[in-house]
Parts: sequence; C-alpha cells; structure tokens
Amino acid sequence: MAQLPDGQHAGPASLRQLLSAVVALGSSQDLPAVLRRITETAATLVDARYAALGVLDPGGTELSEFITVGIDDKAAWAIGLLPKGHGILGLLIREARPIRLPDLGEHPDSYGFPPNHPPMHSFLGVPIRVRNQVFGNLYLTDKTTGEVFTDVDEELVVGLAAAAGVAIENGRLMGRVREVGRLEDRERIARDLHDSVIQRLFATGLSLQGTSAMVRANPETAVDRIDAAVAELDLTIQHIRTAIFGLEAGHTAQGSLRAQVLDLASEVGEPLGFEPGVLFDGPVDATIPTPLDGDVMLSLREGLSNVVRHAQATQVQIELLAGDEVVLRVTDDGVGPVGVEGAEGNGLRNLAHRAESHGGTCTIGPGSDGRGTVLEWRAPLG
Repeated sequence: MAQLPDGQHAGPASLRQLLSAVVALGSSQDLPAVLRRITETAATLVDARYAALGVLDPGGTELSEFITVGIDDKAAWAIGLLPKGHGILGLLIREARPIRLPDLGEHPDSYGFPPNHPPMHSFLGVPIRVRNQVFGNLYLTDKTTGEVFTDVDEELVVGLAAAAGVAIENGRLMGRVREVGRLEDRERIARDLHDSVIQRLFATGLSLQGTSAMVRANPETAVDRIDAAVAELDLTIQHIRTAIFGLEAGHTAQGSLRAQVLDLASEVGEPLGFEPGVLFDGPVDATIPTPLDGDVMLSLREGLSNVVRHAQATQVQIELLAGDEVVLRVTDDGVGPVGVEGAEGNGLRNLAHRAESHGGTCTIGPGSDGRGTVLEWRAPLG
C-alpha cells in the first residue's frame, strides 16, 4: 500500500467508501460484470474522469481486454483498436507496481494517443493480482476536480485492487460451474435440433419446391413468394446448423474464431443500438489458419467500425464462410457505400491490402436492391 508522508492516511469517509466498494464487488458473480464494476468503482473512488481495466494476455506481456469508463461507445469505436500495452501502459505491465504521474505527456515512456482519443493528463495506475500473479491493471486519468492524484488516492485504489483480485477469482470459479452445467445439455440440444427441427424444415422446403413446379402457369407473384419461402428456409437451416456445429464440437470455446466474431458482434451492439445477426458456414475454426484468422478479425472490426460511424443502419448481418476460400461479408441497410478507392482514411484501404496479402480481394458496394452497403472480403484457403 502507498506510503503516505507526514502521517497522512485515508479518512473515515474514504475508508467507508472503499468498504462499500469491496462489499459490492463481492456480490457480483459474472466475470465480465465484475470487471466492469471494478472499473466503475475505481473511477468513483478517486473522482477520475476516465478509468480502464486492462486484462493481460496469457503470456503477461500485452493486453487482451480493455474495459473503459468515461468514453462512450461511439467514441471508443472512433478511436479504433484497443491498446495492447505501449508507453505508460507497457511500463505498468513490465514493472507491476503503482505509478502516479502529474502529466502523462511529460514521461519519457509516453506513447501518445491515437486519433479521436480525448486528451488525458494526470495518471494513476495500479496492478491487480490474482493468486500472486498479475491479472491486469487499473488505469485512472484526470480527476474531475482538475487536481493531480494524491497519495490517498493511490492508497484507496491499491486497497480496491486487492479486493478486486478476490472478486475476479470468484467470478472465474462461478463461470466454470456454469460451464459444466451447459456441457451436460450440449449434446441433447444438438440431437434434438438435428432430429426434429432440421428434418421438418427440409421436408417443408421440398414440399414448397413441388408446389412451385405445380403452379408455374399461375401468376408470377405466387411463384416468387414460394421461391422466397424456399430461400428463407435454406437460410434458416444454415443458421441452425451453425448452432449445432458450435454445440457439438465446442467451437464457441473462448479464443476460437467463432467466439471472437460473436463477442465482437455483441460488443458493437452497444454503439449500434442493436446486435448484428451472425451466420457461419463451413468449419470456420478448423480451416482458417493463423495469421489469416487475425486479418479476418481486423477486417471485421474495421467494417463494423465504418457501419457505426457512417451507415446510420437499422440492420447489420455478418457472414463468415469457409470452403475453398474464406469469405467475410458485412451487410447493412444504411445510407450507402463508400468504395475502397474513395475512402478518405486508411481503414478501408487497409482492408484491401490485408486481402491482397493473402492473394484475395475486398469489394464494397451497394446491396442487391441498390440500398445499404455490402463489404465482401475474400482470401483463398490452402
């Protein structure tokens, strides 16, 4: 804990606030909720305008998650990719001890901020340990009073970090308990879907196809409606097979490409105001190799970022297909496309460069009905 000069220490009000925070952390059992609450509590405890919790990757060398407070979702997407741990953030990773600075920009390890990032000055960073290993770091900037962070602020956040380590471990354990319960149902759900829903839908599709052939002499509108129903059934079967593939093979395991796509779709739901639909086709995790999977995720994030910032969309569909090639498609019903050639920034051009580096292509154009935008990113497999 921070050593305070001249006998200074956290006063009764501050200690009561810290005690309340510790009790609140103990009541959370879901790990993502725990991490969010830790970040919010730290900001409140020391009157910080901005707060973040960076979770270290398994190697302990860079950040794999970054939870923020004080920056809204649209601003976060405008900033772009999450930090990996350069500059002062990297210093805290390497040294794993509290760091307090009156001005970030004056430190020799300062890395600067990316475009669209709000200015930040005073800084307080504290590591969080779980079972004597660093789990991540708390980062706090800019007290709302305009003052710098004090010794007392550091003492309070160090105390919060100790409680946070216990809460994180509890959240991890509860997550494992819930996962065991899900595994027991996985095979049963997959079997029921296959034996009941898919066979019924397939039979309905065949029936409609037969009906379509019988009414060819009737008005075209009737045939079009039936053909549309068949296409909708085919899409429904694809969605259900996507669910079965994840259930049977465990391909929604943490860190898999499927899981990353689903997590990103959930993440972008906040700034969009709704969650995009997701469709997988083919053995995505088994056939898309590294580093191609990394470029797929970077391209998806860039495509979704453009939708958030420019499209004004009410519907978004993500498709990831794996066959002879990998195809990533992001479709929205927004105001219309900006082609790669007409892009003002580097984001869309980077999409094309990533595809070309794998022998693939990237195209951006209007939807089939002339409305919205379709981003299609392709690269050969094998």
